[in-house]
Amino acid sequence: MLLHDTALVYGRYLRQSLRSRFALLFGVLTPLLYLLFFGPLLTGLPLGGEGSSWQLLVPGLLLQLGLFGALFAGFTVILEKGQGVVERMRVTPVSRLALLLGRVLRDATVLVFQAVLLVLAALVMGLRAPLAGVLIGFAFVALLTVSLASLSYALGMKVRTPQEFGPLINMVSMPSMLLSGLMLPMSLAPGWLDVLSHFVPFRYLVDAVRDAYVGRYTTAHMLYGVLVAVGFSLLAVTVGTRVFRTAGA
Repeated sequence: MLLHDTALVYGRYLRQSLRSRFALLFGVLTPLLYLLFFGPLLTGLPLGGEGSSWQLLVPGLLLQLGLFGALFAGFTVILEKGQGVVERMRVTPVSRLALLLGRVLRDATVLVFQAVLLVLAALVMGLRAPLAGVLIGFAFVALLTVSLASLSYALGMKVRTPQEFGPLINMVSMPSMLLSGLMLPMSLAPGWLDVLSHFVPFRYLVDAVRDAYVGRYTTAHMLYGVLVAVGFSLLAVTVGTRVFRTAGA
């Protein structure tokens, strides 16, 4: 029943996304602009890592896509509460876990699709990476989306208005982007900033995907990245499910 319920919720929200093709493509615009206007500035610069500048930049942009796309997913729950959708779901026998999983799996599907478009654009601009590394990058985007979207929906269930939701998300997203080394490796940062960045879980995902893009699959970065991504996903889904249950969604 859980799989059946999840498939129903997933299909419902995926159809909504497919009906809004403009929004589907618009989500990839910001990382694409970084790719087009910021990427050429890094060409030939000593960035302190293996591989080309594209192999350092593109993994960060992929995770930036997942970071911002998933964190703001909770806006839809706030709108649904105002429209009575959550109230109608409250009286159905659908599993509360399915109500969450259907949503976050839709988000993961959309963001992985956008990640594919971003990588195709990067290939045109000069990115060269092994296929296995590219696929690993997509897997990390999916795990990051599941984690952050689950927490975002949980927050959306707790707050009353978008005006409360937005500042809280910005308070998390901006420091996370700056301290995780999305744009440039944290090895270029001063020592104290590099140490501080190790307390941001996204740092480990970025390092893992960058290793994958240069064909290094058995490094400590990869191990830490997988452990953090999987552990964070399980924790976030658990928290999100608990909130959905107590909130009666």
